[in-house]
Amino acid sequence: MIPLHEENKLGVMPITKLIWNMSLPIIASMLVQALYNIVDSWFVSRVSEQALTAVSLAFPAQNLMIGLATGTAVGVNALMGRALGAGLRERADKVANNGVFLAVVGFVISALLGLTCSDLFFRSQTQVESIIQMGNDYLRIVTIGSLGMFCQIMYERLLQGTGRSILSMYTQGLGAIINIILDPIFIFGLKMGVAGAAVATIIGQFCGCALAIYFNHKKNTDITLSLRGFRPNWRLIGEIYAIGLPSVIMIAIGSVMTFLMNKILITYHAAHETAATAFGVYFKLNSFIFMPIFGLNNGVIPIVAYNYGAQNRRRMMATIKRSALYACCIMVFGTVLFWVIPDTLLRLFDASDVMLAAGVPALRIISLSFCMAGACIALGSSFQALGKSMYSMITSIVRQLVFLIPIAYVLARYGASVGNSDLVWWCYPLAEIFSLALTLVFFSRMYKTIIAPLPEGHE
Repeated sequence: MIPLHEENKLGVMPITKLIWNMSLPIIASMLVQALYNIVDSWFVSRVSEQALTAVSLAFPAQNLMIGLATGTAVGVNALMGRALGAGLRERADKVANNGVFLAVVGFVISALLGLTCSDLFFRSQTQVESIIQMGNDYLRIVTIGSLGMFCQIMYERLLQGTGRSILSMYTQGLGAIINIILDPIFIFGLKMGVAGAAVATIIGQFCGCALAIYFNHKKNTDITLSLRGFRPNWRLIGEIYAIGLPSVIMIAIGSVMTFLMNKILITYHAAHETAATAFGVYFKLNSFIFMPIFGLNNGVIPIVAYNYGAQNRRRMMATIKRSALYACCIMVFGTVLFWVIPDTLLRLFDASDVMLAAGVPALRIISLSFCMAGACIALGSSFQALGKSMYSMITSIVRQLVFLIPIAYVLARYGASVGNSDLVWWCYPLAEIFSLALTLVFFSRMYKTIIAPLPEGHE
């Protein structure tokens, strides 16, 4: 019988070809997802600037929900990849089935929080009643209808973790395209406004989820998914979150950071709510740059995890080095784009003169941090694949809460006193310098203790 790691392309395909074979379908689907985010916000901006502000202020809560789904899936993906690499098929099946169970649990938690905490969340950021009302309409719908999102993400990661990235591309693409088609129908045709954008979102997610479930049951022969006789395996769930919880916390920290940045901008920036809106638009635009990096990251994690299970150091290091190089190249392109045409990008969202005044320097200054961020994300994929997600979590905490927010607060207050609100945006490049330094320290430690002792293997 041929060992499993010799049958699966994760263990034998040439590294450069394998990275792009795994990553390109994910990148393509994420770019479609980024396009959906842009188009979604473009339609909302046509309702009113306050509608766009409401959706922008909802972003931290919505991102927290997505973070719970993706963080759980990271733990499932890494644990399942190691099991498959070591030839432990039954263990891989158990990990996958417990992952689906956790996706449903995540939905229940998000729905309850959306129902009970939405109004308090928006009132903590603004006192403009129209923004609060539209924000509540949007956030409550996307949380109560989040079952499709949670299951879609989990089933897509099961496809990616077994080397079937092309199928996950189809599922994400289907969901995003349906969303884009339904947006104008619900927002304008049925005159539902931001609530229509939310309804279009959850319908698209359920469609993508249905296709992902079909692919896993009909096309994915490396794992077996079955609810018959299923009981949660709390030991396995503990192992999943030992890897995935730091990723959940990292994204939660990102949501806290965005929430606090919105508060700082509304309080100290000369443009107030419009500055927070411009900041929200920045996140929509940077998704076109960061989504390929995250797609690369998602493609690399199963490669590194699989070859760790197969005890192959050479393939692991070749994967990590090349992914870091590719990430930096993508980020250089993003920096150039944000410097050359920031006003054109902002005008996609019907930006007023006030939003342009706040947004153009924001895009240019923040983009100076892109290359450093790309390197951190690429190296962070190895932390997740090798069970050292704690390193990524610590780096994220230091970057966003220890450095970025305090620096932003100081610069915003000082900028307000001297009449230069644009100073606040320099918090990003400054914080990213510390983040990269800490990431390199952690990677060096992990290499010495985990990677270097492995057999060299072959590439």
